[in-house]
Amino acid sequence: MIANQPNNLDNQEIDLSQISEKINGFFDGIRSKIYHSILYFKKNSKMIILLFVLGFGLGIFLDTTTEKFNNELVVIPNFESTDYLYSKIDLISSKIKEEDTVFLKSIGILEPKNLIKIKVAPIIDLYSFINKSQPITSNAQSSQNFELVKLLSEDGDIKKVVTDEITSKNYANHKISIKTSKKISNKNTIEPLLKYLNTNEYFNNIKDSKLNSINIKIAENQGIIDQINGLMSQFSSAINSPQKSDKLVYYNENTQLNDVLRNKDGLISETAYLKLQLIDYSKIVRETSSVINIKDTEKLNNKLKFLLPFLFIFIFIFIGYAKKFIEKEALKAQNKTN
Repeated sequence: MIANQPNNLDNQEIDLSQISEKINGFFDGIRSKIYHSILYFKKNSKMIILLFVLGFGLGIFLDTTTEKFNNELVVIPNFESTDYLYSKIDLISSKIKEEDTVFLKSIGILEPKNLIKIKVAPIIDLYSFINKSQPITSNAQSSQNFELVKLLSEDGDIKKVVTDEITSKNYANHKISIKTSKKISNKNTIEPLLKYLNTNEYFNNIKDSKLNSINIKIAENQGIIDQINGLMSQFSSAINSPQKSDKLVYYNENTQLNDVLRNKDGLISETAYLKLQLIDYSKIVRETSSVINIKDTEKLNNKLKFLLPFLFIFIFIFIGYAKKFIEKEALKAQNKTN
């Protein structure tokens, strides 16, 4: 045992020295590669600078000539016209793919060749859908929508239910996205598109009937409010009169007077809501907001001026190392044959 100990120590020292040599050799190799890389870049500095400038200039040119723009419209499809909206957008999308400029011009789009793509998607807003309500019946409506979501999500993932096509079409707001190759204007593209979407005899008849019903309801509510105001004015005058009538009826807080006041408050709320509906129902597909000519920076769009210089330099370096590799392998093959 004692005799073996010196041998073990010698073996350990040999192993440590070999490991140390390998580590030093590894770092020497790295230093050598760095040194040769610096020499290579120094030797080819003019070519590398030229390629960088060339790539940057070409990138700027391509970015300006191939730039794309995103345009977004938020719309509300009224009178249960969501399916109608989606079918019309799908039709326009197919015409863009077919490059059917005749059809696109026929619906009023003046520069159809600028259109690249169009699509429509719901703006997912589950909380607004659940809380969707109307005056007086708000609690019942909210409860129905909440129970509907619960029912649909019983056998599946709530996220899938929220984004499901059937569910998503019940959201109020939808976004129309248009990608173009040039900047557009509201007059040349957006307004003709909205006019086309709002040209439908069936839904326009529904719109006219709905607006007429709302105006009648507002007039009736205002008439009842005026009657209540007249009644309250007479009641107030009778109370404040020095000669009180013996037929005057006194109301306390537990009588029908409070019901009358509550009804008046409900009618005022409903009238205010109906006046907002007159605005919402003014069109079949009503635009709520739009943002146009947003420069598209996704993927490689507007990034070529940064990518091309490094791509050119990488290709140049790759070709240089490939030549050296081929030369070495050719020399090895020649030495073997000799």
